[in-house]
Amino acid sequence: MMNLTANIAKLFRDVYFGGNWTAVNFKETLADVNWQVASTKVSSFNTIAALVYHTNYYVNAVLSVLKGTPLSAHDKFSFDHPPILNEADWEKLLDKSWKDAEKFAREVEALPEEKLWEVFVVAKYGNYYRNLHGVIEHCHYHLGQIVLIKKLVAMK
Repeated sequence: MMNLTANIAKLFRDVYFGGNWTAVNFKETLADVNWQVASTKVSSFNTIAALVYHTNYYVNAVLSVLKGTPLSAHDKFSFDHPPILNEADWEKLLDKSWKDAEKFAREVEALPEEKLWEVFVVAKYGNYYRNLHGVIEHCHYHLGQIVLIKKLVAMK
């Protein structure tokens, strides 16, 4: 039987790499997305590339805290992704996302379970448990957007 932190890490990995209850994940959803599709603007929606960057921005924000670094993320920078001008730029963003996701999951697995109930940085953010699940919820939310935007781009 897995402990709670191992279960949370599994839920996180599942949204990135597959195996979750919804049967939708980043890796499979983005497997056939090229840089042009990732960069296509549909109406006032964010691009797929912007959403991938944005979700990874918050994964990294929490990851830095898990590694003992002060929280330095700011919402206003969470969509400031580097330009995606070719397939190499897109692949670089994806590769960073996959690597950071695995680092995040490993850090969560390594957490002692009692750490989950401690304050995450400052009291207004709640505890570690809330923030780890918040990252997972945030990923599912934006993954849903990516799926819809991908369909809209294909209709063009």
